[in-house]
Amino acid sequence: MTGRTTPSDAATAPTLSASGLRQAGGPGLRLGVDIGGTKTAVAVFGEGDVVLARAMAPTPAAQGAAAVVAGVLELAGRVLTEPAAGTGRLTGIGVGTAGVVAPDGRTIASATDALPGWAGTPLAALLEEALSAPAVLIGDVQAFLAGELVAGAARGARGAVAVMAGTGIGGAVAVDGVVVRGGNGAAGHLGHVPVAAAEGLRCPCGALGHVEAVASGPAMASLAGAADLRVVAAAAADGSVEARDVLRRGGAALGDALAGVVGTLDPDVVVLAGGVLHAGPWYEEALRASLGAHVLPLLRAVPVVRAALGSDTVLLGAVSLAPRGP
Repeated sequence: MTGRTTPSDAATAPTLSASGLRQAGGPGLRLGVDIGGTKTAVAVFGEGDVVLARAMAPTPAAQGAAAVVAGVLELAGRVLTEPAAGTGRLTGIGVGTAGVVAPDGRTIASATDALPGWAGTPLAALLEEALSAPAVLIGDVQAFLAGELVAGAARGARGAVAVMAGTGIGGAVAVDGVVVRGGNGAAGHLGHVPVAAAEGLRCPCGALGHVEAVASGPAMASLAGAADLRVVAAAAADGSVEARDVLRRGGAALGDALAGVVGTLDPDVVVLAGGVLHAGPWYEEALRASLGAHVLPLLRAVPVVRAALGSDTVLLGAVSLAPRGP
């Protein structure tokens, strides 16, 4: 967890005047925001969840919370003044963000060093003040699952688990068709489940033995002595036994962690996503084998599928929670 930023500190972020961005009449518009450690994306949605305009820029993470908020507002101003947005009025803002969002959907409860100073930022209040519309926040992988529930691989599911394997290991769970936030906002954080394969390895959160320490892209690259996962994937494709073993070890460890979640929740579907899945078949094959070996026989039939939506999934999931207005 990073150091906390007090509401008064975060409130010094430059804000965007709402004047001229919305008209009193016109169709309702909602703003979707996806804040990651490397990029921020913003889109304005119209009726039927149609994207009318979108914009993206690198996240100025190293400059602190105020700069990140200012970047969101700059992108918001850009998309809301696009001709495609017409004379619509902004009725709500939905944000999917890296870090853990407090259960009330208003503030960032904690964050890693990917977003220094992000913890404690009263993001919903800052966006509401600047854009004059109600805002709600949710974790980015939780927003991802919400998007897949709306229009993707989990559509129609009552219970679902999402796993995002990339720079970190993210996760989210849904019960009765609703993404669960949890008592502290951290429900579904699969990357921090302890597994035997990660014993003695330090997770980016600071603890020892979490699955992220052996199953994420950077973790596997480090274990293979490589600069990044692309080097490991290329070596595995060229027949390297060592590279393939690293990928299998990571996938099996994530399957172990996932088995406990599937055994506890009995979901209708498990949705997989993330850049690690593109490192060749060894990771996913090991994940599926380990999951099947460690759940009740009855649960081996739970479908494990790839995500169906593209890069707008977090935006769609976040905006699905935004107020639609009268």
